[in-house]
Amino acid sequence: MKFPVIELVDRYTIAVVKHQKTQGANQAELDFYTAQMRELDIALIQYEVARLIQLHADIWAMEDDFKKCRLDGVDLAEIGRRALDIRDLNNSRVTIKNRIAQLLDDPIREIKQDHVSELKNV
Repeated sequence: MKFPVIELVDRYTIAVVKHQKTQGANQAELDFYTAQMRELDIALIQYEVARLIQLHADIWAMEDDFKKCRLDGVDLAEIGRRALDIRDLNNSRVTIKNRIAQLLDDPIREIKQDHVSELKNV
């Protein structure tokens, strides 16, 4: 099974974070993506992969915290702020994924309305 490069790298970085957070409960998933990652020139994208891993760790922490909001009686304005923060991180994720595609000369890009002008410059 083949994934577009940006999806493979994204899923791999999510699996890395999940592996760290679940004490390895997703080993088969991580192994699956790791095997496919071997086909890529990792040296070219090493920095972006590290950025995606950190970004997914941040999203994981925010979503975990976000789930607790209802239990902690957090007001709707704070819940909205946190949701916007997660959205902003996901927008950064799109930018990083598209940079990876550019570095690896892969034609597949993720297109979100906020990133249309960014893609015209690639």
